[in-house]
Amino acid sequence: MLYLVPTPVGNLEDITLRALRVLKEVHLIACEDTRTSGVLLAHYDIDTPKTSYHDHNERRKAPRLVERMQGGQDVALITDAGSPGISDPGFYLVRECVRHDISVEALPGATAFVPALTASGLPCDRFVFEGFLPQKKGRSSRIASLAEEERTLVFYESPYRLVKALGQFVEAFGAERPAAVARELSKKFEEVRRGTLQELHDHYDAQAKVRGEIVIVVGGAEG
Repeated sequence: MLYLVPTPVGNLEDITLRALRVLKEVHLIACEDTRTSGVLLAHYDIDTPKTSYHDHNERRKAPRLVERMQGGQDVALITDAGSPGISDPGFYLVRECVRHDISVEALPGATAFVPALTASGLPCDRFVFEGFLPQKKGRSSRIASLAEEERTLVFYESPYRLVKALGQFVEAFGAERPAAVARELSKKFEEVRRGTLQELHDHYDAQAKVRGEIVIVVGGAEG
């Protein structure tokens, strides 16, 4: 069986008892980065064998993991933070398991966009999760295609591209569109800043440096 196990996005306490049990019981843990995951596993005294599994080696490693599961072993897939498959490696391995009739069990747990969305103050009954925008090719056209979307929009972004993204949103969605920027979620310096897109752009443009992974929540277009 393949287990998809969410891991904390910041605070190490944000992991379920079930996730800890699974990580202790499986034969192998496939990690996006074994060093990053090693901190979490050591914190909970989990000594299950680890192997790397990330965007750059998944097509080579997936068949090997499938073979192990076909041989009777259980494998857990974890990423550096959050739920596997949500803007992180996971889809390809799941598809291969489904193709080979291997059971897949996805555990509920931590993911960054849900607390950002619910704390934003924007409607969260209907929303569109866009994940990371393309860094270069197709970025502008993707943003433009969302200008008339009436549901709340949710994006992941690097702190290095935050100001650029907000500027592009101002151009495509309008300066007065309500939005929120969430960063360092569940950590000591967690911040959820709300305002118009222009206000948020001007605030972060004036900062010397922005730290932490970013979730941007943008109100939908008025119908």
